[in-house]
Amino acid sequence: MNKNLEKLFSIAQKPEKIVLGLMSGTSLDGLDLALCRFRGSGVDTTFELLHFTTYPYSDSIRVKIRDIFSKDFVKLQSVCLLNSRIALLQARMILQTLEQWKIKPEEVDCIASHGQTIYHAPKRFHLKPHFTNSTLQIGDGDHIAYKTGIITLSDFRQKHIAAGGEGAPLAAYGDYLLFSSSEENRILLNIGGIANFTYLPASRQPEDVFATDTGPGNTLIDALVQHHLPPMLYDEGGAIAQNGEVNEGLLKILKGHPYFLQSIPKTIGPELFNLHYIQEAQINSDTLMLNPRDLIATLTRFSAETIAEAILAYTPATPAKIYLSGGGAHNATLVNWIRELLPQYSFYNFKELGISPDAKEAVLFALFANEALAGNGVALGKGETAIPGVTFGKFSFPH
Repeated sequence: MNKNLEKLFSIAQKPEKIVLGLMSGTSLDGLDLALCRFRGSGVDTTFELLHFTTYPYSDSIRVKIRDIFSKDFVKLQSVCLLNSRIALLQARMILQTLEQWKIKPEEVDCIASHGQTIYHAPKRFHLKPHFTNSTLQIGDGDHIAYKTGIITLSDFRQKHIAAGGEGAPLAAYGDYLLFSSSEENRILLNIGGIANFTYLPASRQPEDVFATDTGPGNTLIDALVQHHLPPMLYDEGGAIAQNGEVNEGLLKILKGHPYFLQSIPKTIGPELFNLHYIQEAQINSDTLMLNPRDLIATLTRFSAETIAEAILAYTPATPAKIYLSGGGAHNATLVNWIRELLPQYSFYNFKELGISPDAKEAVLFALFANEALAGNGVALGKGETAIPGVTFGKFSFPH
């Protein structure tokens, strides 16, 4: 038998697995690394977060990614070159971080690499009749495996699309396996560039679980800050929005897109919610002269209202606790507005569930690797909210 397959078989048989989960999101701030210990699989999974850190990207690599990120027209050469460049950069980050943690590469059973999303195109967005849902992440798994010497799983989203999904949000699987509770209904709200939530009923019945994107989280706010107020990258703590005034006319136009009327589960990305979207809304609301402070306040309110309205529209009218994660959880103005719009819910930081909210997504991809090694996949939802019961990830061997 091929020695790589022998090693993979040996790892799959182990009662305990050490997996390094990697996540690089639309904020492009850096690479999240979460070293996890797993026992069991499926609903019997238990895990421990051993280490977590974020390795920041340099300004130069951030610019290179942004040059091809969520754009309809880019140089194919740039995409091709960055596919390996990102992987080699992340491999170096992995090795340096493991050294800091005093962990030898051979102590890690596998790496789970999300990659860097550069374009997300659900059919509801591209509207091309002969094409299916599509998404593209760069950061080749073979390069990571070869440079680190660790079996690497990557390209997680393609299986979801192959099985009829949109490639996102994938969080529902991990949320259900790791964070369900028979004592309370939970809404796990992640406010990243795009906001999404998973509904976890206290019944713990997989057919009652669902997840969906709601629309923009931080992506429009960050884009405006970077455009108008460089070198700032985001509205830290929501301080700019707090001192601004919401323009109701612009807010109405921003919320008028058909996306917000579409049924769930649905996904979207900066391919729709970008500077062009803002400019068009400003033209249609005659607010092109709005100052940046009021514009950022309006965009923050836009995120808050679309998040709250999605939760109200799609979750059962029963008591539930909302647990917050993602970069938007640090935006006090955004969070306070969501709280005001959802007074019937109690809010908690995701750390109440045992891990840092910043580590959540990297942990979830580590879980997907554990499931690919030891599990069988769990089908969630029913009817239009059904999520296929598949395992995710493509295997890359070091040799």
